[in-house]
Amino acid sequence: MKSVTIRELRNNGGAVLDRVARGEELIVTRDGAEIAELRPRRRPGPAPADLIEARRHLPRVDPELLRRDLDAVLDATV
Repeated sequence: MKSVTIRELRNNGGAVLDRVARGEELIVTRDGAEIAELRPRRRPGPAPADLIEARRHLPRVDPELLRRDLDAVLDATV
């Protein structure tokens, strides 16, 4: 995990937080000692009711037609 000094965090806080927002995890150090971790917050997934509602708007899939399409593209011997 990469680290940043407390001075770098103070002087370039916006840039450091931009790195975290892009998914990077950082250790904050002071006088060479690790004192804190910065990591992105976990975002909650969609609620089950939202997933069910979204599913209602998906087109129907014909399993036989899907299988034929896949068989035409993929090599079954692999």
